[in-house]
Amino acid sequence: MNNPSRSEAVIPGFKMIKPVLDVVITIIAWLYYTLGFVLFFSPFYVAVSLFSKESERGFQNLNRLFYHYFFKLVAGITPGLTFRLSESVRSIHSSVVVCNHVSYLDPILLISTFPRQKTIVKHTFFRVPILSWLLKRSGYLPSTTQDGLDVLMIEQMQKMDTFLQERGVLFIFPEGTRSRDGRIGRLNSGAFKIARQFHAPITVVRIRNTNHLFRPGRFRFNTCVTNPVSIERLGVVNPDENGQILSTTELMTRTRSLMQADP
Repeated sequence: MNNPSRSEAVIPGFKMIKPVLDVVITIIAWLYYTLGFVLFFSPFYVAVSLFSKESERGFQNLNRLFYHYFFKLVAGITPGLTFRLSESVRSIHSSVVVCNHVSYLDPILLISTFPRQKTIVKHTFFRVPILSWLLKRSGYLPSTTQDGLDVLMIEQMQKMDTFLQERGVLFIFPEGTRSRDGRIGRLNSGAFKIARQFHAPITVVRIRNTNHLFRPGRFRFNTCVTNPVSIERLGVVNPDENGQILSTTELMTRTRSLMQADP
């Protein structure tokens, strides 16, 4: 379990400069996030949009690369930070991935993990210029059908079966919001209904320690402490069992049991 109140000892030799490094590393990271996208990645998105016959797949792969290099940069310049991602996580495909949620970094960390990925995004982001275009072209789903997003939701759901069959991953945070204490909150049913509808396995994963790198309520990265960020695979829940389709409630119960399992 991620415990936001754990004691974090500053790495020897960094105590005096930690406040400065927190600010400097934060600035470098967000400069990449903004200027890096505009200067280096946006031409590739435009090219894929104009010339690729499979632009959605191309956008998803570009998203993965953009965030892969984001985390590679952050790990390279942040003392004490490491990323651990097992091959069992990298190999996940054709699945609905269900994950705990402790930091704003969690969604982009999962995007950086899977070449073909979809997720559910807060519907208000679909009103933001450029970002809305990027989300739609990437095939991401809005969290609700408000503001005329019902057509987009229907279009994406109609393509979901093919997407999953072609080794795609739909990842969802069923709690719907970040946990402040590491405990698993109430699970929403959406991910489990999708898994039942398309007979897709539910792969349960756990993210650790992103909340210690980017703490809730703070803008600066927390650097100069030993912080192994990891994604681990906890297990699989299949909606089909002995020729029967499990109920949404049963899928949620089994998933919660895995999510709450001790390390």
